[in-house]
Amino acid sequence: MISFIFISAVKDIEEMGNQTVVTEFVFLGFSNQPVLQGVLFTIFLIVYLVTLLGNFLILTAIRINPALHTPMYYFLSNLSFLDICYTSTTLPIMLVNFFREKKTISYEGCLSQVFFLVSFAGCECVLLAAMAYDRFIAICYPLRYSILMSKRVCNYLVAGSWLCGIVDSLVHTVLAATLTLCGPNQISNFFCDVPLFLELSCSDTSLNEVTLYVASATIGLSPCLFTAVSYMLIISAILKIQSAQGRQKAFSTCASHITVVVIYYGTINFNYDRPSTGFSLNVNILASVLFCIFTPLLNPIIYSLRNKEVKIALRKLFEGYILTSNSHVQISS
Repeated sequence: MISFIFISAVKDIEEMGNQTVVTEFVFLGFSNQPVLQGVLFTIFLIVYLVTLLGNFLILTAIRINPALHTPMYYFLSNLSFLDICYTSTTLPIMLVNFFREKKTISYEGCLSQVFFLVSFAGCECVLLAAMAYDRFIAICYPLRYSILMSKRVCNYLVAGSWLCGIVDSLVHTVLAATLTLCGPNQISNFFCDVPLFLELSCSDTSLNEVTLYVASATIGLSPCLFTAVSYMLIISAILKIQSAQGRQKAFSTCASHITVVVIYYGTINFNYDRPSTGFSLNVNILASVLFCIFTPLLNPIIYSLRNKEVKIALRKLFEGYILTSNSHVQISS
């Protein structure tokens, strides 16, 4: 809603001088595989449904199980919600475009996609750092954990994550909306993003580029470095534990999170830090698919497979569902 307010105020997209201003964009992603449109639609539809189901199960299991009402799972529930929002920003329009000969999105729709995509991505970067901080306190200062990670502190960390993502996104989207786009209107991907938007501009983008670099350092690099330092201290503390069983137990509490962090930053670096030239359209699409689609799919799988408490909660959830279904069947018969 916020994005639409300033989008409509920035330009009337008709004609500027002798230049025709872009009113819609054409996605080139997957357009070079017309024979595989049906197969790709089926694959990505399944991926989308599994992503939604996995993250909704994580959210439900955490909500109904009192044993999971702890800071670590509070952050995990927010991560699952973020993954649902993030994948829902790009996948639905991509699925619809599989049935279109011309895969388009309106100017307003593109800017809105940029706003939500940058918001959720920035929020997840900061949230992963907050989760690393939580594991650092739990392992390095276990006796003070309940004080340092109180409910109030957790709420502040989550609210700060959302605030960082939204403010960062507002700045990028407002600056993108001031650019003059004179064509071509082709986006070499299946979604709108800030770097792709800048490539289409025929006006000065220096301010946008500087802002992008600053945001990459503050919202992207800083949380990554904070997470890395946190895990250095965590590993150092784990190695000081005398018993092998104690070290294994301590490491298991953060194994899922560090796996998610490695996958997230690995895919985001592959997607954004590659040279702008020298890569084919298919490689660009692969990088975006890994980051935007498969990362939200893998997160609930990683936490459900590697986390004993989550597996127990999910098992209870399924058992409760089966018992409820059986009771309804017996009553109806």
